[in-house]
Amino acid sequence: MADGAISNDWKPGRGLLGPLKPLLGIWETETDGPQPGLRLRCTRTFRLVLGGGWVQLEARWAMGPGSAYEETALFGRGADGRLAFFSFTSDGKRSEGGIADGADVHPQALAFEADMPAGRARFVYWPEAENKLGFAVESCTKKGWNRFVKHTYRRVE
Repeated sequence: MADGAISNDWKPGRGLLGPLKPLLGIWETETDGPQPGLRLRCTRTFRLVLGGGWVQLEARWAMGPGSAYEETALFGRGADGRLAFFSFTSDGKRSEGGIADGADVHPQALAFEADMPAGRARFVYWPEAENKLGFAVESCTKKGWNRFVKHTYRRVE
């Protein structure tokens, strides 16, 4: 599928959680780690929870035998009534933010922004091909968004 092409399986649903519908399921990727020779494997599982009023993300970065970084996030109605997320990580950090514009990445991108201790951050999901998902993490600079993570996930389930 050409870059920027629309994937047939990327169809948002209705309601507040509708934009998250294409993400539901289990996604995996394997990529180079920060040190030479280190391979990272990440699994992202999105599922409806709490009576269908929230989407839960369970992300696990396997970084070798006995070493992992984990995140649990909930997506649902924020205090302002808009789609928001609340994230908690295994290193004791937490963040929260809201839905944002990601059209500069892909016409169908689903983006969220948050104010972090180091500044404004954005994470973005978009369709790359049939059963493939693009994911990026970016920091906001004076010149625009600086991408420091970019992965392609494949649907497992």
